[in-house]
Amino acid sequence: MTRDRGERHPAVFSPHAEAVLAALARRGWSVGTAESLTAGLVVATLVDVPGASLSVRGGIAAYATGVKSAVLGVDPELLHRVGAVDEEVARQMAGGARRVLEVDVAIATTGVAGPDPQDGQAVGTVFIAIATPEREVVERLALGGTRRDIRVATVEAALRLCASALQNG
Repeated sequence: MTRDRGERHPAVFSPHAEAVLAALARRGWSVGTAESLTAGLVVATLVDVPGASLSVRGGIAAYATGVKSAVLGVDPELLHRVGAVDEEVARQMAGGARRVLEVDVAIATTGVAGPDPQDGQAVGTVFIAIATPEREVVERLALGGTRRDIRVATVEAALRLCASALQNG
């Protein structure tokens, strides 16, 4: 899959998107997302690659805490106890996306893009979860920069982590 670099939007370009889609195609797997702080940027980055429709089923922008619980099935007691920015919340978001979107692989993002801390977590704290039929991987990041910088870096990190999980899984 070759990308037309002239048509890309700089906020969502990731060199890892093509690697994710190629790995999914080799396995015959589908992908979906559950996104909080990125609010759809991960799935938008994937579908920016020509041919993405072979693997991408959709994404859920679970920006509000209630949506994480009601739509993705994240434990409401967990959300009440630790807030939305947590490793286990990211893991449950990914599992919920696999179930709701009926996909093989799910990418979940939750974190604090700013300008203020949230749930006792500093601006730039991000959790990314990848769930596949073979494994679950969660990564914590401490990012800097503007709100936009944090969101764009999260997209890049999420796709890098997914590509790695698919390559090593």
